Amino acid sequence: MSAYPAAKAAALRIHPHFARLFAADPSSGEAPDVEAMQAMMDAAFWASLRREEGFIPRISLAFARPEQVSGAMMFEQRLPLDAPTLTRVSPAVERPGIHLGVCREGGRLSVWGATRHLPHFHFVLEVAAAGLLVIKHSSGDDSAKFVNVAVLEGDQIKIVDQRAAALPDCPNLLMSLIGMSQDGAASVWIRLAVSMRAHGHGGSLLIVPAGSRTWQESILQPITYSVAPPFSELAELRQVDASERAGGPWESALRRAVDGIAGLTAVDGATIVTATYDLLAFGAKIVRRPGAGQVDRLMVTEPIEGVPAAMMEAAHLGGTRHLSAAQFAHDQRDSIALVASQDGRFTIFGWSPCEETVHAHRIETLLL
Repeated sequence: MSAYPAAKAAALRIHPHFARLFAADPSSGEAPDVEAMQAMMDAAFWASLRREEGFIPRISLAFARPEQVSGAMMFEQRLPLDAPTLTRVSPAVERPGIHLGVCREGGRLSVWGATRHLPHFHFVLEVAAAGLLVIKHSSGDDSAKFVNVAVLEGDQIKIVDQRAAALPDCPNLLMSLIGMSQDGAASVWIRLAVSMRAHGHGGSLLIVPAGSRTWQESILQPITYSVAPPFSELAELRQVDASERAGGPWESALRRAVDGIAGLTAVDGATIVTATYDLLAFGAKIVRRPGAGQVDRLMVTEPIEGVPAAMMEAAHLGGTRHLSAAQFAHDQRDSIALVASQDGRFTIFGWSPCEETVHAHRIETLLL
């Protein structure tokens, strides 16, 4: 089997990022070398093109030694790091949160077992779809959270631009996705974004200030699916003391609450939630605020190296859902709009006081 052409180029570009992370915290271990990264990408890519009983292998590989993780399942005999082996074992480790551990022993890379727990900053490689690989690292504060570093799709290499979070009006949600913020509030919006994207119907979520009614000027009245009193399940879960969140029950309840709200975005129209997580309405129709001008141009950015900001005609950005979200962000400048497309694209719309225009942040690469 020939080598995956993009693997070496990607490894050379990604290695300095991981080297910096581990240099800043030597107690975490050591970064994989370029050859190890390349070998993992090569094996994972070719495995993604194979089929196991008709299914695409869903695999997550983590570079870590067995003694660095807790609660690992160890193989008595190490497995070779190659596409046929990964394909065969994939059904056993396809559930989210399970990683096949890879390390170098006796001068060669092998798969030593599986784990759910990783030290921070460790290299993780996921097969997201056929020919689509996502490179991540485990978070410094929560081993269950990962930060995307790069996406490889065929011969395309997309490296996340860490500098994107330095924009003065960068949404905290985007900062958290890039790994520049550990704000727990942002993590809830990230969960909602991922869940919105996962249902595949497309949808819009408007995040408005708590206690304000100004947003209603941008919504067609009456709202067919208005919620009264506001539904506060997600808000109440967020208020639970951090010491009581450990364990499965709270996490399961939060996941159900997030998926419940994200599911509402599949209904035609927008779902409206306050910044403090109270559900106000769904299926709402966005209209231009009385007296407001129509959005014609906006700034579009994607946090990928080599992709510059661009001014774009609003009509070229997407369909009605995107246009209405851009108009809402223009008219309600203390609110933001999240838009998922059926094709997997995901955009955050917000008003940029620095550029004095609507800013559309394309973030689907960060949500894989």
